[in-house]
Amino acid sequence: MDHSNGVVTRRDFIRGTVGATLGASLLRPEWLQGKERGANPSRVVIVRDRDAIDGEHRARPAVLERMLRQTLTKLTGKETAGDAWRDLLAPGDVVGLVPTPHLNPTHDELVAAVRKTLIAAGFPEERIRNAQGGPEGPERCTALISMPALKGHWLTGIGTVIKNYIMFSGNSRGDHREDSAKLGEIWKLPSVEGKTKLVLVDALFPLCDKGPQPDPRYKWAYKGLIAGLDPVAVETVCLKIITAKREALKGEPWPLSPPPICVEAADKVYGLGTSRLSGIEIDTVGWNEDLLV
Repeated sequence: MDHSNGVVTRRDFIRGTVGATLGASLLRPEWLQGKERGANPSRVVIVRDRDAIDGEHRARPAVLERMLRQTLTKLTGKETAGDAWRDLLAPGDVVGLVPTPHLNPTHDELVAAVRKTLIAAGFPEERIRNAQGGPEGPERCTALISMPALKGHWLTGIGTVIKNYIMFSGNSRGDHREDSAKLGEIWKLPSVEGKTKLVLVDALFPLCDKGPQPDPRYKWAYKGLIAGLDPVAVETVCLKIITAKREALKGEPWPLSPPPICVEAADKVYGLGTSRLSGIEIDTVGWNEDLLV
């Protein structure tokens, strides 16, 4: 592939090593078969609150818990967060939480809010686990809640949803080859495939360039949560937000480098969801200033 101009054409993509598998993995993923909710299974919900973080960028727990409840009910159409969790998960599930662990990590307050609402919904605390920690993490769980933080990444372009399971492969260096186009393979591992019941992105104080190292020049207070059932759709919306923020900062197009081909590959090669923005329904709740979508 010729990435010298920062643009990957469809021909580049199809001719590449990853593109050689196109057509072999386009079956609809298990979580999308028979569990479609509403007319569009690739619906993404964005909930924002101007009071989500304080002047020092610390999360406000009470506001964040309210935002989480709004996210869950909006996404599922249920009246309460408890009803939403019981709709997303089975009663006997061992639930693995998968937050971003370091370098622009998922806010601890969000992890705590998820635990609190799960317990309130009737899921025993001993069956709610941190699924981070290597390839054995998802093996102990029957359901996963992916909870990445929104950020750009110097190896993948965007380092949010698709990359969030990289520790499960046991081969993070190899996963970054070919501009990280093969990250979608991790979602097809037997210990992972079909287990992700919710993707919940921490977009409270994201990073739009130079990640994962936290460069304050490129962080901003978006004050949001982004959620969906389709991981590629959620990543696509995240990519739109980061791209729009980069253009706003520069006053002109500012493409990510390397190009985030892992997003299209997750769709076209691995069949994990849709990367077409036109095929994604976006619902918003709350504060709409500088929404960027």
